[in-house]
Amino acid sequence: MGLRDLLFGSKDTASPDEYKDLTLKDYELSENPALLVKVATVTGLRESQIVKDQVYDGNIVIVDITRLKMDKINYERVMKDFYQVARDVDGDIVGLGDQQYVVITPKNVKISRDRIGGGA
Repeated sequence: MGLRDLLFGSKDTASPDEYKDLTLKDYELSENPALLVKVATVTGLRESQIVKDQVYDGNIVIVDITRLKMDKINYERVMKDFYQVARDVDGDIVGLGDQQYVVITPKNVKISRDRIGGGA
């Protein structure tokens, strides 16, 4: 056995019989997670209430506001509601993707404003 074999292991390849088939079910989380991440599209006040209820229930919600931004008055009302719910639950809110998305979090979940990767 040479130095290379000691460092990197033997060159012997395993036979297909030695591999174990893995199913995704082995890695799935429990049925009752403590926190869910939900995705929503909001076009008006009616849908904003559903988002607010989800945050009050302790879930993180990623909201697509692209279509909402076409109506300035509704956009301002809905965003005011979202900021209020984040404040009410001591959560956080941040805009993403050239302000096409908003992420709203419940209590004890804060969103870092520092970017990871992608340069300065």
